[in-house]
Amino acid sequence: MFIAAGVGVVLAVLIGLGLFLPLTGFLAATTAGTAGLIPFPVASVTVVALLGILLVAGALLLALTRRRAGSAWVFAALAVLLSLAVTVYPLVAVAVGSADRAADIGPLIVDLWIRLTGGGA
Repeated sequence: MFIAAGVGVVLAVLIGLGLFLPLTGFLAATTAGTAGLIPFPVASVTVVALLGILLVAGALLLALTRRRAGSAWVFAALAVLLSLAVTVYPLVAVAVGSADRAADIGPLIVDLWIRLTGGGA
């Protein structure tokens, strides 16, 4: 029980410090470097991160309080999987936002082409 919870804590912290923080830092820096062309949803990433912390802490607490080792390992594994899901969320959110922006670029290019050529295509 204590070993499962300990392994879960170590892995969740390593995922948070080694994957989540560098990834979000990179994505935020990319957004800043492109002057906002690549959107970074700060509010939703913050909400998902805080909710993820609560869920991971709850799963680890459940792992710590189980009497059987098997169920403790299940909750520890759940905590690790939740940590990975929270880590992937910013990447997915930025990808979806970028795809939405890419769809908006087509009509803008057509409009610019019409203005530059002075009429129809």
